[in-house]
Amino acid sequence: MLKQVQHDLKKMVKLNKQKLEEKIIQTLKSCYDPEIPVDIFELGLIYEIGIDDNSDVNIKMTLTSPACPVAGSLPPEVEAKVKSIPEVNNAKVEIVWSPPWDKDMMSEVAKVELGFI
Repeated sequence: MLKQVQHDLKKMVKLNKQKLEEKIIQTLKSCYDPEIPVDIFELGLIYEIGIDDNSDVNIKMTLTSPACPVAGSLPPEVEAKVKSIPEVNNAKVEIVWSPPWDKDMMSEVAKVELGFI
């Protein structure tokens, strides 16, 4: 009986994390590099969304280049927007440069929007 309850709880946590990840993705789709008319999720700038059992969120993202003009403002904006989701306890954004971003990381939606397809 106890094993079944533990199994059911793990299943519920996994389902809740999946729903939370969907909310986070929708929030990320409201963040834009002002020079590019496509959101950062569709641009492929989000490499990883980690959610622990305390609903702390760790996002690994990159920028289009190290010299990106929004390097100082975009990561804090992403962090603040994700923190504003009621189910999120805390959020941290980590900028990573490996692998380097290129246009092949964009979704098909982004490629169409920017005229690459």
